[in-house]
Amino acid sequence: MRTIASLVACAVGCGSLPPPATPYTQQRDIDSLEVAVAWPSSPPMLAIIAMGQFIAAHRELEGAAYFGRLAREQPRRAALLGALEAVMQVRVAGDVPLLRRVHWVEAAIEKLDVAVAAEPRSGRLLRGLVLAQLPPRFGKARAAIADLEATLAQRDSFPLELDRGIYAALAAAYRTAGDAPRAATALARAGVAQGDGPSVLGDISVDAENGFRFSEPRLVTVADGVYTAEGFDFANLSFIVGRDASGRDSVVAIDAGTTPQTAKRAVAALRAVTRAPIKYVILTHAHWDHVGGLSALREPGTIVIAQAGFADELARSRDYPPPFHDFFGAAAIPLDATADRLIDHADELVDGDIALALIPVHGGETDDALLVHDRRSGVLFVGDAFMPYIGAPFVAEGSPRGYLDMMATVQQLAPRVLVHGHPPLTRLFTIDAVPGLARALADLYARTLASARAARPIADALHDAYMPASLRDTPAAIMPYLLVRDNFVQRTYRQFAGYWSADGGGMDHFTRAEWAHTLDALAGGPAPFAHLALDLDSRGDQPMALHVAELGLERYPANAELVAARARVLRDLQTRTSGFDPFRFIIYSELAGTSLPSVRLN
Repeated sequence: MRTIASLVACAVGCGSLPPPATPYTQQRDIDSLEVAVAWPSSPPMLAIIAMGQFIAAHRELEGAAYFGRLAREQPRRAALLGALEAVMQVRVAGDVPLLRRVHWVEAAIEKLDVAVAAEPRSGRLLRGLVLAQLPPRFGKARAAIADLEATLAQRDSFPLELDRGIYAALAAAYRTAGDAPRAATALARAGVAQGDGPSVLGDISVDAENGFRFSEPRLVTVADGVYTAEGFDFANLSFIVGRDASGRDSVVAIDAGTTPQTAKRAVAALRAVTRAPIKYVILTHAHWDHVGGLSALREPGTIVIAQAGFADELARSRDYPPPFHDFFGAAAIPLDATADRLIDHADELVDGDIALALIPVHGGETDDALLVHDRRSGVLFVGDAFMPYIGAPFVAEGSPRGYLDMMATVQQLAPRVLVHGHPPLTRLFTIDAVPGLARALADLYARTLASARAARPIADALHDAYMPASLRDTPAAIMPYLLVRDNFVQRTYRQFAGYWSADGGGMDHFTRAEWAHTLDALAGGPAPFAHLALDLDSRGDQPMALHVAELGLERYPANAELVAARARVLRDLQTRTSGFDPFRFIIYSELAGTSLPSVRLN
C-alpha cells in the first residue's frame, strides 16, 4: 500500500505535482498486481495489465512512481517498466506547469524509444498508444501510425486481443495527421464512437440483443484436425475431425454453444474446412451457454454424450435463469437437451482414429463436469472446469474442493494443450499454469477454510489479499490465481461459514431503501450523495461510489446530478473491469444500459 512518504517522493520526483487523493477502500486488484509485477519473474503482460488498472482507477501519478522505482531496481526489465512509467507520465502532463510540459512529455517519449529498441513488440504498442494522443505540435502522428500498424501486423503474437484500443488510437493519430477518411475507417473498425464511453482496449463486445462476446468470430486451428470456434457467442465450440471405423471422415463436437442461431454460424465456419457429418456431440457440462445450441449440431445418427450428473445440472440451469440478460442476449436458450450416452466413470470413445478419453470430475463449476482428452493430438477439453468464478456467481453451485481435485486429475493426464469453454481461459489457464495454480489455491483454501470455520467476517478474509509465496516461482500461474482468488474465497465461505460472523455481522440486514433513508438523514439532500460519489470515483473507489450514487437515487430518483454521477461511475467501472473481470463488465454495462459493438478486423 502507498505511504505518505512515497507520495511525497512521487510528487517531488514528478515535478512537484500534488499527490493523489488516498482511496478510502481497499483496491485488491491493484494492490496484488503491485506485489506480483515487482517479482522479477512476472510476465510482461502482467505489467501492462497493471498499467491499465492504475489508469482506470485514476492513479496514474502513483503508477508512474511505482513503475519508475521498479525500473531502477530491476535493470533487466528497465526498458518495459520505464515505458509504463512514461505512459503514466504523459497521462498526467496536463497537471504539469505549462512551461515545463513539453519537456515533461519529451522525457517520456525518450523512455518509450528505449523500450522500442529493447523490446520492439510491446514497446511499439505502448509508444504508438501514447504518441497517438499527443497534440499536433509534437509532430508524432505519423510515428504513431507506423507503430500501431506494425503492432496490428503482429497481433497474433500477443496473449490478449487489443485490436479495439489499437484502432481507436489509429483513429486519433489519423485525425491529428489530417487524414479524416482513414480516421473514420479506423474508428469504425474499433467499434466505438467519439464521446464519453468507457475506454476499452480489448475486443470484447456486449449488447442486449446479442449478449457478450470475448472476440470477433473465428475458427482457430488448435492442432491437426482440431478446431475451436471462438466469438460466435458467449462460449466456445470445438471440433475434432477424424476418420471413423468405416473409413469415413467424421466430426466430434465438444459443446453446443448458447443458441441454435449462433451454433449454426459456428458449424458454417467448420464447413469451410470439412463437410464431414457430426457423428458425436460431447457436452462438458449443462450450463446455458454450452447446451442451448444442441439442435443445430444434431444430425441424423448424431450421438450425444454427457456426464451422469448432466440431467440434474440441466434442471438447475432451468431453475436459476441468469438475472442479467446481457450475458447471453435476447434469443431463447433451449434447455431441453438429452444425452444418448452417460459417463459415470473414466471411459473411452474409440471409433477409427478417433480416440478420446472421457473423464467425469466434480469440477470447480458444476458437479457434471466431463473432461475430454484427445489422445491423438494431446489436447484436453476442460469446458468450464477452471472457470474462475467457481460456478455462476448468482447460482448455488461450484466447489473449491472440486476445483483442486480437478486440477490434480488434469496433471495426471499430462495433456499438451488445454482448451477451455471461453477464449480468455484458453489463453491464460494453460497447462504450464496448472501446477503453480494448484499449489497456490490449495494454500488459499486451507487459510480460507480456517477463517470460515472461525466465523471470521468474509470482508476480512478478502482483505487479506493473500498472495502465496509459491507464485514467485510459477509466473504462468500469477494471473490465473488473481482471477480466481476472491471468487474462491467467497464460494468457500458460502459452503462452510455460518450466517452470523464473529464481529456480530449478519445478525441484521437492511434494505437499500432503509440505508438510503438513514444516510439521507446525515447527508440532508441529493447533492452530498452526488459529491461523495464523484469524490470516491476520483480516488479509484468506484465500487463504493456506485453504492453511494444508487443509495442517493433510492431517495431522489429523478435528480439529474445523481443520475450523471452514477453514469460516470459506471463508465469508469466498465473501463476498470473490461480487461480484468468480464462478468463484472457485463453487469456494469447492463446497469449502465450501454452497448459495445464488435471490432471489425476487415
